[in-house]
Amino acid sequence: MLSEPRSGRLAAWGNALLAGYVSPDDAVLAIVGDDAVHRVEGLPGEAGPVGLTLALGRLRGFGVSGFRVALPAPGHPLGLSGPPAFNARALEAEEAVVGHGAAYGLVPEVYEAGPAGDVHVEVVWHCLPVREAPPADVPSLGEAERELAEALREATAVLSRLDVAASGPVAEAAVDAYRARAHAGREVLAPGYPPRAVRVLELAQRIGLLISLAYDHGHGGAVSASEMAARGAALRPVERVARRAQVAAYNAYVEELERQRDH
Repeated sequence: MLSEPRSGRLAAWGNALLAGYVSPDDAVLAIVGDDAVHRVEGLPGEAGPVGLTLALGRLRGFGVSGFRVALPAPGHPLGLSGPPAFNARALEAEEAVVGHGAAYGLVPEVYEAGPAGDVHVEVVWHCLPVREAPPADVPSLGEAERELAEALREATAVLSRLDVAASGPVAEAAVDAYRARAHAGREVLAPGYPPRAVRVLELAQRIGLLISLAYDHGHGGAVSASEMAARGAALRPVERVARRAQVAAYNAYVEELERQRDH
């Protein structure tokens, strides 16, 4: 949850490109990030993999007017709309991008290459047909913001009662690293997103950090099996809410497109 999903970067900067806020080169640079290269395979009319710049242009030509994000987990097809073949691949990758306006989706496959100490990451996005239907279980931005606040209050109360605190040098280093990233002016979302989407995504990411710290370093007084089970029961719902909010934030661009269409 803490790490930014590649599907989030592609959707956010792909939307900024479609809206005319950024150039193709700037969009691709942001999407690729620290990876070595991204390619798209299975694009209609192309015999083999193509670069992101060409692929985004082709998808726009096919009628894609926006990009949504899916972050599915076992038993929770968050953001997916089918068909089963696409859903299965997205579930395996734990993320996907779904086109709006034309029935195409993209699922990343990540490869690592190179010797130890000099490993580089290459990503192949598989272009597959998707079903044009509402995405599963994605809240509106307003709903996501309210759910996050409520879930965070409930989880904090339970974890405090169990004496599960994110403490120790490893946890403190993780918090310091997160704060350094935030203060470095890192763009949470691409240009063109409403401030509320940025706010929701930032809160979801902060909650994701707290969840990971509680799981990894927050044993505190929760030493018995029943207390450990109670901790897991407290964290799972807030983790689910945070994932839903993350998807809602990335999908805010398409949410606005649909609102304009309906009025």
